[in-house]
Amino acid sequence: MADNIARVFADAIATDPTRPLLTWYDDASGDRTELSGATLANWVAKTANLLVDEVGLAPGSPAGVLLPPHWQTAAVLLGCWSAKLSVTDTPGDVEVLFAAADRFDEAQSWSADERYALGLSPLAAPLRQVPPGFADYVVEVRRHGDHFTPQPRSGPADAHLLAHAEARAVELGIEPGARILVDADRYPDPVDWLLAPLTRAATVVLCANLDPARLATRQATENVTHSLP
Repeated sequence: MADNIARVFADAIATDPTRPLLTWYDDASGDRTELSGATLANWVAKTANLLVDEVGLAPGSPAGVLLPPHWQTAAVLLGCWSAKLSVTDTPGDVEVLFAAADRFDEAQSWSADERYALGLSPLAAPLRQVPPGFADYVVEVRRHGDHFTPQPRSGPADAHLLAHAEARAVELGIEPGARILVDADRYPDPVDWLLAPLTRAATVVLCANLDPARLATRQATENVTHSLP
């Protein structure tokens, strides 16, 4: 079993980097964003370069992530894991914190040297107003390089997370190469909607505020082979 998240991600997209890897829907807003493996890898590399080159973080540095299931969350998490950071959602002292717009108040209880805000808007639009003490993630990350070479050694929690993800892939019935539809509200844990599919080189249709009336059509149009609604 692999024990390196960056390697699992790279292997998942290696066969065909152009295929849709993560497709995001929000049925409340009408947003749809489709990312190929190559496009998501680009966002991941930019995030890792932001963390290493600009923030100056070393492997093992703690990173707080207060984000819901979303394609930008995938970029942040995989960027953190590529930089070998220790990711947590438990309040405390961290060196960098990523927070969604609806969790800014909660973020105030954290001690963080650097803070990045995510509006999670369609088309990755910048925030109209950035809260004091935060930088806008989508603005800052775009300035960084498109390639990042992770260190070959595993991050501090890689083996544990990947063992959990392998187990969840079995429990959820995710087959190798599957295209799975995931109800983001029912499966908010990134182990379920991100890591477990990656261990199977599966692609994901991630749906927030899933409208049951659209489920059958979406399964057909997205060529879904397995659903977690």
